[in-house]
Amino acid sequence: MRRVLRALLTLWLLFAGAALARAETIIFTDVNVVPMDRERAIPRTTVIVRDGMIASIGIKAKLPAGTPVIDGKGAWLVPGLADMHNHVTTRDDLTLLLANGVTAMLNMGEATNAFAGRTRIAVNRGDVPGPHIFTAFVVDGDPQYGHFVIRTADEARAIVRLAKANGYSFMKVYTNLSAEAFAALADEAKAQGVAVVGHNVTAVGLAKQLAAGQAMVAHVEEFFTGFFPEPPADDQQAPPGDAHIADAIALVKAHGAFVTSDLFTYRTIAAQFGKPAAVKAYLAAPEARYLSPADRIDWARSSYQKKAVDLSRRVAFEARFVKAMADAGVPLIAGGDAPTIPGLVPGFALHDEIDAMLAAGLTPFQALSAATRTPGEFIAKTVPGAARFGIVAPGYRADLLLVADNPLEKPATLRTPLGAMANGRWHDAAALKAMLAEVAERRAGY
Repeated sequence: MRRVLRALLTLWLLFAGAALARAETIIFTDVNVVPMDRERAIPRTTVIVRDGMIASIGIKAKLPAGTPVIDGKGAWLVPGLADMHNHVTTRDDLTLLLANGVTAMLNMGEATNAFAGRTRIAVNRGDVPGPHIFTAFVVDGDPQYGHFVIRTADEARAIVRLAKANGYSFMKVYTNLSAEAFAALADEAKAQGVAVVGHNVTAVGLAKQLAAGQAMVAHVEEFFTGFFPEPPADDQQAPPGDAHIADAIALVKAHGAFVTSDLFTYRTIAAQFGKPAAVKAYLAAPEARYLSPADRIDWARSSYQKKAVDLSRRVAFEARFVKAMADAGVPLIAGGDAPTIPGLVPGFALHDEIDAMLAAGLTPFQALSAATRTPGEFIAKTVPGAARFGIVAPGYRADLLLVADNPLEKPATLRTPLGAMANGRWHDAAALKAMLAEVAERRAGY
């Protein structure tokens, strides 16, 4: 009974905190703005939001009495974070994302029908708390990974049309798709205005995939199998020579493609190969209290721990590769890949990825760009009619994050938001903490 009452109280707090966000106009006063259009800050200014869109910066308009005002008290207003690779499908996990300052996300496959339809629509309308949702429909040519299987050109064309009709913004290709099916899918996707993203298709290769219009490579490690020379037969986990990095960068830039930085994901996978103790440690970590029972079971049963593979040299290579891409102007987008991989908890994993990029030598502006501005550019390029987001500027969706310090100087401040705005709703620090507490309380009952 006590647990039920506590949950009801938390829900009341959530909705009480969210009521402010339903106002047509909200004013942020005395905020330092890091707009992320370039590396700069706008000191102690005013930002006005109308109908979920940024209306002005630095203009003090006369507004009706009772207009909600958020007094920043010198805090820093930045674009909300974007997780461009996850597998979140539940409202609790959406809550975890939002509580961590994530205001936009891309589900990269296996979303339930209810999530891709009803939940996505409700969240994007502002009826349910969560980040703005985009979805990708994943297809493969073999059922071994559990993805939707297509084998012919006709099936490929049909599935693109079906995915578009059901609100998917992207087609995600997987490893075992046939060359014939990929070619038809890429052609139909172009005709339908649906972008192609995903893995290396073994029968095609990244060079031909990008030439055919694939807009995004879903993992940095796809270059190992899809572009870089094969490793020696007696050392299958050997990384390519650094001299090949320039070729990969030239390929991506020639086609204007985006690459998902998943340094933390790959490092986490590498750390648990053949090591059951690593998975136990992930399950004992503080963030694991937010996991669903199903995810806890899946983590414990993960196949990674059953086979010893040394990926340490490839992990180090990826860090150098991502740093080189960032310095060369390759558009990187950040992704957390949670919660399907042990060690990756929704929301927290994106912060871990930002930290991994910083550890690889990226500047705070480069790392934060991959989680804000560049995802906005990616969606603007690939999703017709989508509202602009990713920078703080008039005419952009008010995906906003309020933090205590300048994240270009102290990136760790992003982990403890003072408030977040997504889909027209403002959630202060108390509401965000209540969200986390409510998820932990509910999942502690299992």
